[in-house]
Amino acid sequence: MDSKFFTYVVKRFLMAFMTIFLVVAITFFVMHAIPASPFSSEKAKSDATIAALEAKYGFDKPVPVQFINYLKNILHGDFGLSTKWIGSTVADLISGALPYSARLGVCAASIAIICGVILGAVAALNRGNMIDKVIQIATTGLVSMPNFVIATLLLIVFALKLGWLPTMANQPGGMILPTISLSLYPMAYITRLERSSMLDVLGQDYIRTARAKGVRSAKVIFKHALKNAMGPVVTYAGPMLAYILTGSMVVENIFSVPGLGRLFVNSMLRTDYMMIMGVTIVLATMIVTMNFLADIVYKLLDPRIDLS
Repeated sequence: MDSKFFTYVVKRFLMAFMTIFLVVAITFFVMHAIPASPFSSEKAKSDATIAALEAKYGFDKPVPVQFINYLKNILHGDFGLSTKWIGSTVADLISGALPYSARLGVCAASIAIICGVILGAVAALNRGNMIDKVIQIATTGLVSMPNFVIATLLLIVFALKLGWLPTMANQPGGMILPTISLSLYPMAYITRLERSSMLDVLGQDYIRTARAKGVRSAKVIFKHALKNAMGPVVTYAGPMLAYILTGSMVVENIFSVPGLGRLFVNSMLRTDYMMIMGVTIVLATMIVTMNFLADIVYKLLDPRIDLS
């Protein structure tokens, strides 16, 4: 690893760390700026009881002191106690929901990248043909549709009308529809990115030179064109994860997936401040980390990028 690349990695790491810190700070102070106590909506709670609960959760201390204590705790993986799921810690609830969201996100991202790259390459290699036109029309339609609309349509058609797949995620095959719902938009976007990038690469001099030397078409496409056309797709990987994670909040509720998205929505409805902060910080950390890794991989794929 040369010094310039190492410096770039360190700078990107520090930027990622500062971003996460700002998310923690903003989330914390916004939650504490809400005038109502998280216990004020509970029935049959006296002022003394509410004061005791606030003391238990540390809400009775000055806000700056609470913030310092919260930072110390989250460094040890302690996000505090849930104010609505009595007796459960935020970390335990997140740990129970994270595997469902992770499996859903990894599957959706894998489908989106693999299918998007293949369809984009096929469209580029058949530029102007009927295959290219069909792919462009389909991807334009999918990019224009929000994921909750896609999820609802898939639910109505394949679960309610045809009965091919279950409506609930906890049933056999229940993760198929939510995975497809989350993968269609990024797949369509990646298809369009890959098509444009592939067309640009296919017009480069080194591609024409390789073909003029008699290099097999398959080798030109897979060894040279496809590899060099992956840059925009790698760059989009970070925002794609953000889309999948935020979009899963609605999709997980539609299909009753017990993941982070559903947990976040339920915590909002229950005004569980500690849970809202914990889930927000975890999701933000995952998104920032993926963006950081995408930047590093992009540089490794294309050494021509100027790091200055």
